[in-house]
Amino acid sequence: MADSNSRLVFSTSVGRVCFHCGLSPCRCKQIESNREPTALPKRITAKLRMEKAGRGGKMVTIVDGLPDNEAFLKELSQDLKRACGTGGTVLEGAVQLQGDVRDRIRPVLTAKGFTVKG
Repeated sequence: MADSNSRLVFSTSVGRVCFHCGLSPCRCKQIESNREPTALPKRITAKLRMEKAGRGGKMVTIVDGLPDNEAFLKELSQDLKRACGTGGTVLEGAVQLQGDVRDRIRPVLTAKGFTVKG
């Protein structure tokens, strides 16, 4: 009974689609897990910045410019959270720590041999 002039408005047959690659989320995660971790460079430059947008007025310190290696980022995040006594997470290839803890992070990163900017 559908005429040739009708168009599909909504369908549940496709399900969710990944924003970045267009695949279903389960396939996208499989592709990400099969990816090899990048090797750590000899010189790492860590960039510190503060953000407040989208967090209900709360400040967050972001350590960016780090290698895209999940195990490395997770270990670094744990070390920084212990050194600062604050919470945090790894998101989008950067470490996010709650509050303005830039002055506590700098010595820790410098002791690990990183160049720190910001």
